[in-house]
Amino acid sequence: MHPSSSDRQCSAKRKKVCEQSKTMSNENELMSNPKQKLVKVFSPAVLTVKEQFYDANFPFYKQPTELGYFSLDGDRQFFNDDRQLRYYVAPANGQCRKFNLLDGFRDRYIKRDETIKENLDHLLQWILQNRHLFEVPHGKDIHCSRRLNKDFVTWRGHLTKILTTPYENEEGWLMAVTLFNGTYYISEVETEMAKRKRETRTELLEEMMYMGYKFEQYMCADKPNGIPNTDGFVNTNEAFCTVIQAKLNNHLLLFSGEVDCKDPLYSNQSAPSCYVELKTSKEMHTPNQHRNFNRYKLIKWWAQSFLPGVPQIVAGYRSADSTVASIQMFETMKIFNLIRNERNLWKPAVCMNFCDAFFVLCKKSSDRR
Repeated sequence: MHPSSSDRQCSAKRKKVCEQSKTMSNENELMSNPKQKLVKVFSPAVLTVKEQFYDANFPFYKQPTELGYFSLDGDRQFFNDDRQLRYYVAPANGQCRKFNLLDGFRDRYIKRDETIKENLDHLLQWILQNRHLFEVPHGKDIHCSRRLNKDFVTWRGHLTKILTTPYENEEGWLMAVTLFNGTYYISEVETEMAKRKRETRTELLEEMMYMGYKFEQYMCADKPNGIPNTDGFVNTNEAFCTVIQAKLNNHLLLFSGEVDCKDPLYSNQSAPSCYVELKTSKEMHTPNQHRNFNRYKLIKWWAQSFLPGVPQIVAGYRSADSTVASIQMFETMKIFNLIRNERNLWKPAVCMNFCDAFFVLCKKSSDRR
């Protein structure tokens, strides 16, 4: 896909999976210090990403359930609670047209330091503090080795990139897969191309990123049925993250992802069924713009919400003057129906079957050691 030697690993035609193994005295050591020295590295395996190889029936995917959650404050400090959870506030008719998505960009914007690579640190910290929720002891001796009852541990964002691979022709990726005590830990490694794009990001792209966060500020309150505080700072260090367990075919998954807000109208439903994903996109006027939206953006929106079982996506369409022109609500499970009759777009079954094949490859690669 990319001309550089580093990014050829992640080409649109092939993906290389680096299978790595760590030898440590106990699992706590891995979780508390995920940057331990790798002591054994296996040869990469190759997996085709051509769509036709995965165009089959939709695989078994067990209903995702929330196992827990955690918060990150304005200084990126971890808290094993929901203090950063926000609540969805539906705007009154026509009110969204008053949303200025660039308000505060110059003077009320605190950006997370993207040069700091957190890897799986926060998720591993949550695991350490909540081991009782998913640990399975082996043997009768209470001092014997204990394992997680999961095959894969990762971030939702990593899984989204893996799912959409058969339809991605622009951005490559590189994942480090570490096998320890029977569980595969998947963490993304920044490619050289991704690094160059981050370091040369234009101010226009910075503004577009900010507008997404500002839209969230307009649509969320700190308390149920509260009023959004749109005069405050936009601080991208803050996050509320859900921890999800799911099962794809015979692969047991544990992954975490940031949650934008909770809908108070569905507070009687268990998470993640009460969560809402917030998105922004440029206002569309032509058939070609609609098709590009369906082909390139809607697939990522679907994957990001389908994986953790978030049922609803609220999209704000921004106009040329950086205000919100309109708002549209998507039901995650009905998104594919919107594009089913259009040719050469994407299929959810292909995405999920590729993800399953990726997991199988990881397991087979470790069996070769």
